[in-house]
Order: sequence, then structure tokens, then C-alpha cells
Amino acid sequence: MKPGTRNLITDVPGLLVGNAHDARMKSGVTVLFADRPFTAAVNVMGGAPGTRETDLLAPDRLVQQVDALVLAGGSAFGLDACSGVADGLRAGGRGFAVGDQRVPIVPGAILFDLLNGGDKSWDRNPYYALGKSALAAANNDPALGSAGAGYGALTGRWKGGLGSASAVLDSGHTIGALVAVNALGSATVGNGAHFWAAPWEMGAEFGALGPAATHNPSDEPPPTKGRHEATTIAIIATDAALTQAECLRLATAAQDGMARALVPSHTLLDGDLVFAAGTGDRPLTDPVADAFRLGHAGACCLARAIARAVYLADPMPGDVLPAWKARFTSG
Repeated sequence: MKPGTRNLITDVPGLLVGNAHDARMKSGVTVLFADRPFTAAVNVMGGAPGTRETDLLAPDRLVQQVDALVLAGGSAFGLDACSGVADGLRAGGRGFAVGDQRVPIVPGAILFDLLNGGDKSWDRNPYYALGKSALAAANNDPALGSAGAGYGALTGRWKGGLGSASAVLDSGHTIGALVAVNALGSATVGNGAHFWAAPWEMGAEFGALGPAATHNPSDEPPPTKGRHEATTIAIIATDAALTQAECLRLATAAQDGMARALVPSHTLLDGDLVFAAGTGDRPLTDPVADAFRLGHAGACCLARAIARAVYLADPMPGDVLPAWKARFTSG
């Protein structure tokens, strides 16, 4: 297993990612889009999720594929980003055919960033326009760190952000992760620079610092955020040909990556959620062995992507938490 060419979820052929943000508001939207509909599922392990159209991702539902997936800031207001994406897709002729109409299928998830120091005194919900802009900006080399849905994200200790990572398996399958990190927990061990995800790092993608020499296993971290203020929302995508049930299993396995990279994770106060997507370009040679390896690789990619989100977040005026890079890098 090795990183893909870009070390981004867009190493999966056919996938594009679009970001849009509002610097004054300190919030944004990220869209995962493909050149054709793709199979998707979702797994939710946090206690406070915010979602749109996730019920239809169950394996027994009529619609088995989606047109895009959306990650957004803004708490419940951010769900309107999906409407902007859906309208943009419909204008391009995309969507589930119903008679002479097209209904784009655009599930989404949101994180809470309403108390991050940005100006939230809007008269009209801004997330519809941000969703439409993010779709229009979709490309294969999206910005990370303070970008898109991670623009105003925070963790328990540092600024959060948008992260991505990829891997190419020996089977030839490509898998990638895209994540907006706004967790109650921390991506680093204590107050130091070392990331919990260090054992899964490839190259120097988040500093090559290695694991921390020690940590206190009896530490009881306080909930540094209030109720409903935390969430990590992610997408795992692969070129493997997966059923919706197999995508669900992939999303479930990938949640392990969140637990490796954020301590604590999956808390009552987080809305932790993972979408999984399969474009169907590459069949499974061995349905059991290949699916097993994809689950492991997905968890590894998600852990790496979470660390990269925090590692790449930029310091900005008015920040309520420090950026990791401002504390631990020079120049």
C-alpha cells in the first residue's frame, strides 16, 4: 500500500472536490462530485449528527446511487448547501429520472462552527450559494487545511480543517479519504506536536514527527466544547465495484481511523459520521479479501487525513484557538 499520486481522494479516477468559503463568516462547504452517479452508504457513530437524505443510503432503499456528497459548516443552516448543489446538478441534466424530471440525489452532513469568531449575522442563509459555488469549483487538486467545510473548524485543542489522503493497494484498487475535522477531542497527544495518527503516517505528510514518547493513559480529558459544538464528518471513496451494503461495511470499518486520530472520538457531543462511496470502475477479484483490505486501508487513510487537516490549518486574525502550524513551525 502506498499513497496515490496526489495523496488526495481525487486519486480515485473520476472524482472531483470543490471548496467554497466565506472568510468573514469563517465557514464553508466542500462537495465530492463524480462524472457519473456512484454507490454510497453512511455510518454514524457520534451522538449529535446533522444530516440530509442519509436514510435513502440504506441498502434496502430504492435509490442505490447518488450524484454528489456534501460536507458543510453552519450547523443546521449548512444543510441548505445541498440544495445549492442539487440545483447546480439539475441545471447540468444530472439526477434520478422521474418522468421528464431529474432529481439530483445529494446527501450531506454538517458540523457546528457558529461560535468560531466569524460573523454569523446573515439575513439570508448563505450556504445555498456556497454549495453552488463549491460544485462549480470542483477539480482534482483541492486545497486542504483552512478550506471548504474545514475553513472555520475547531478541535478541542487546535484549529481544525479539511484533510485528505489516499492509498493504492496491491490489488490495484485506489482508496481515499476526505474529512472536515471539528472534533471535541484532540488530534495531538497532550499539548505537544505529536499526532495520535503518527503510526499510520506515510512519508512526511504531517511532519514526520513520529509518535509521542509518552502519554498519560489515565488522562480524563474535559469536554472543552459545549453541547452540539463538535463533529468530524468524512467521506471514504474507492474505485472498487461495491454494493451499497459493501459501502456500508467500508464506512463502518473506516470509523476506526477516526478513533486512531482523535482522542476522544465518537462522543455523545460529536456528530461523527463517515460516508463511503464506490465508483465501480474496478471489480473485486476476491470479494472477501479485497473488501477486508479496503476497510483497513480506508481506516488508515482517514486517520492520516485527520492529522493532515490539523497540520495544514492556517492561523487567521480573530481565531479562538491556535493553529498547529503557528505553534510548532517557524518561518
